[in-house]
Amino acid sequence: MDILGGLTNTIGLAMAGKNPWGTNKGDGGGGDSGSGGAEPSGSGDKSGGKPEGPRNPWLPSGSDDARRSAKIEDIFKNRGPEGPRRGGGGGGPGGPGFHLPPRSNGKSWVPIIAGAAILGWIAMSSVHFVQPKEQGIVTTFGKYSRTLEPGTNMTAPWPFQQVDVEQVSTIRSERIPEGGEQKLILTGDQNLVDLSYLIRWNIKDLKQYKFQLAQPDETIREVAEAAMRASVAERTLDETFSGAGRAEIEERVRRRMQAILDAYRAGIAVQGVEIAKTDPPAEVNEAFKDVTVAEQDADAAMNTARGTAQQILERAQGETIAFDKVYEQYRLAPEVTRRRLYYETMERVLSQTDKTIVEANGVQTYLPLPEIRKRAAPAPAPAEGQ
Repeated sequence: MDILGGLTNTIGLAMAGKNPWGTNKGDGGGGDSGSGGAEPSGSGDKSGGKPEGPRNPWLPSGSDDARRSAKIEDIFKNRGPEGPRRGGGGGGPGGPGFHLPPRSNGKSWVPIIAGAAILGWIAMSSVHFVQPKEQGIVTTFGKYSRTLEPGTNMTAPWPFQQVDVEQVSTIRSERIPEGGEQKLILTGDQNLVDLSYLIRWNIKDLKQYKFQLAQPDETIREVAEAAMRASVAERTLDETFSGAGRAEIEERVRRRMQAILDAYRAGIAVQGVEIAKTDPPAEVNEAFKDVTVAEQDADAAMNTARGTAQQILERAQGETIAFDKVYEQYRLAPEVTRRRLYYETMERVLSQTDKTIVEANGVQTYLPLPEIRKRAAPAPAPAEGQ
């Protein structure tokens, strides 16, 4: 209630053009400009006289400077983010200070801690463990110095020397094109083929790989595409689809890529090229399927004809060999060979007839052999359950 009353009086004096806080002693006895200097001294009076004017509502109760002018510095100088600051011994305005206990000889621990930190930093940045499939590049202030082989290696500490370790024996791969994109390549007979392939490579010279090319991976992709287009352009569409043609294209692409990368001094070894897909363009895929089916049917008919021709030829060759053997026997004994050929021929012909003719006295001229055979044949056994 006292604060509300003081605020009310202060607002009323301010509206009347008077200084609501009174005059401080430190103000040189000057009053407010609106009062013409008639205001008496304020709270700075130490004689015990009661200050004139309304009380300052922003100062704590009981303060001797209750009528002193309120300044923003006075309000916040003793306050912090955690509330009013309290003075204390040895710790400064923020609270009691922290000090490391001294050593037994009375000296500080700071030099020992600093020295240990420096030694740890030197050890961590100077000792390098390179794995069996790795190599490391040492640079001194950004310039190439040497190559680290697998094992434990020592260098100067950072930032004097830096080490960049890279996998060199691991086989890496690049798939062209990425994802399910379509890559059309022109063949030697002016046809388009949708072709995707895989490039396998590794690092053979780490220094060249790191410092010769700005983007080695992108260079490999561009060189592979150029070599593949050049190799496919030397083959027809049918050769590109066939297994033998694809194997030859893969080998040519590998050789071309290796020659180009060696000319660039890229430090890369191409281990192999594998064609994953050779399809016609999507727009004419159905027509190509029909053509492929027709070619397969034609190949099947040609294979059947070749097989039949081979059988006839082999049979004719066998008959020729048999005739040559008979002719040799005929030259040695013509009459015997002629009679033998007659008997064999008659046996082969008459064995296919159902009639037998016997020319001899006292023998019936016709024997119904088929009927006799049917009558002599045993009757079929009755089925079970009948």
